[in-house]
Amino acid sequence: MAALIQTLAVAEYLNFHHAAKALGISQSSVSARIRALEEELGIVLFERNTRGVRLTEAGRHFVEGISAGVDQLDHAVKAANLAAVGKAGHLRIGVHGLIPGGFLDKLLARYRADYPAIIVEITEGSARDALMHLRAHRVDVAFLVGTFDLPDCHSRPIWTEPLVIALPENHRLAAQTGVTWADLASEQFLVRHGGTGPQVHDHIVLRLAGGWPPPAIQRFEVERGTLLSMVAQGFGITLLGAASQLSPTTGVILLPIVDEPEPVVFSAIWSPHNRSAALRNLFAMAREMRRSN
Repeated sequence: MAALIQTLAVAEYLNFHHAAKALGISQSSVSARIRALEEELGIVLFERNTRGVRLTEAGRHFVEGISAGVDQLDHAVKAANLAAVGKAGHLRIGVHGLIPGGFLDKLLARYRADYPAIIVEITEGSARDALMHLRAHRVDVAFLVGTFDLPDCHSRPIWTEPLVIALPENHRLAAQTGVTWADLASEQFLVRHGGTGPQVHDHIVLRLAGGWPPPAIQRFEVERGTLLSMVAQGFGITLLGAASQLSPTTGVILLPIVDEPEPVVFSAIWSPHNRSAALRNLFAMAREMRRSN
């Protein structure tokens, strides 16, 4: 590589002394290295005379060829250096969904602003989908509801949110400032098959366990927006994270559950083999944002 760079310098200055000075090395070192390169290639690159040097025809073709190669190599080295510190590359993220103004939404907006050369790809689905994509190396990290203890993945709590109940605005409880789980025991619950639906279903069953009759839960293959529209139309009620208050739905009232013992945890899950600097930078930013909130 050094011989190629020195060849380009001599081709630019057409003078060994000036080329060596520009490179910060001795003229004898440049002359010896280029002579060795010529012997290795079996061609004469430069015609030497007392006034300096000039490229031979073979030398001109050689310099044109390596010039493009050196530029590409230089670009590759710079790109690799940027990737090594997490300033370039790709970051593939699995999520349940994004709520405008929520913690994850703000995190990704800030991350993209601070690291514009990172291409962020987002895949939405259930926890099962996200873990499947993670294990197949189709995503780098998944942000999911709950805490996880998986033998083949690392996990870390990232943020928390209180739970709220979504009711139609004409519901018998809508005028209250908060509700209890006992208030909700006889209600019709609506949950999704995808997204956070499985976790919501299990949480409702856990909180209302032991009651009779058991909680009425209907599952639908719909998106979050459709489910909230169904709540507004009186099909039933559903459980959400408090960030949903940042994106209100017409006809839906969100109330806190006053006897919910603790907020719900949202965790990051990733492969222990993932050494991505871009991912490390995302986690560092998430820690900083959580401390400042």
